[in-house]
Amino acid sequence: MKSLRRAAALVVAAGLALAAAVPASADPVKPPKLSARAITATLNDQIYTPGTAWMTKPDGTVVVSYDPTVTGTKLTKLTGLTKQLGSNVKLEKLPHKLQKYISGGMATYGGEYKCSVGFNVQRRGKYYFLTAGHCGVDAARWYQDPNHRVYTGAVHHASYPWNDYALVVYRTDIKMKVPGGSVYLYNGRSQDITKAMTPGVGQLVYRSGATSGLHSGRVTGLNAVVNYGDGRVAGLIRTNVCAEPGDSGGPLFYRQWAFGLTSGGSGDCKSGGVTYFQPVVEALNAYGVYIY
Repeated sequence: MKSLRRAAALVVAAGLALAAAVPASADPVKPPKLSARAITATLNDQIYTPGTAWMTKPDGTVVVSYDPTVTGTKLTKLTGLTKQLGSNVKLEKLPHKLQKYISGGMATYGGEYKCSVGFNVQRRGKYYFLTAGHCGVDAARWYQDPNHRVYTGAVHHASYPWNDYALVVYRTDIKMKVPGGSVYLYNGRSQDITKAMTPGVGQLVYRSGATSGLHSGRVTGLNAVVNYGDGRVAGLIRTNVCAEPGDSGGPLFYRQWAFGLTSGGSGDCKSGGVTYFQPVVEALNAYGVYIY
């Protein structure tokens, strides 16, 4: 009897040992729910692919956008990383290429490019206009016509990439009428601009540009990051207002409030799209100038 009990004990012990040696079947592991700050920090560190962008929505979700040029291993890397970052990340494919809109307000021409005047500003009685930084980097002298016959002014400073603003000083070698502090609406009228601020999500906005004229929409996000082909720009305002090449630098505004300078986006004014803007307050503070 003792031998039978001993044999049974050995069998039980062997079974327990075998059970310990065989891993238990694990439940599916859910990806971690990271904060928006942690997600954007990881994206900022690892993703520099042209044609990608991201922003944080008010609910804490991070929307990661990519355009049709992001394919193959680039897309695999992007989608793989977003899966690792958990459920707070949403992927969005843009229907058109993400690009700078160099080719609002009135047209201005420099080098081989057309951009748009953003806002007229001043400092100590000296007059300037703000436009996109990538416009200021591409050409030092700007004109009122594509043949470069009527000289407007020279770039005082331009910041691009990371930022996207430039300051052009109006020429002073001829008598010039003081530039107006308004935005042209492309309907024979202008809107006076007297103040500057950063809009909130959902704000109704208008964008004026030399190529596509006046269009309206809503702010859909703040502090967006965009990877263009030649650099990254951060801290942008994202909207659903359309824009086209040549609209770069043009103003984003509502009534008398100045909000931003057209940077770039995806789409056009026939099919719609997404457009990003450099906040104008940052440019004003950087240059010590003010709207009037």
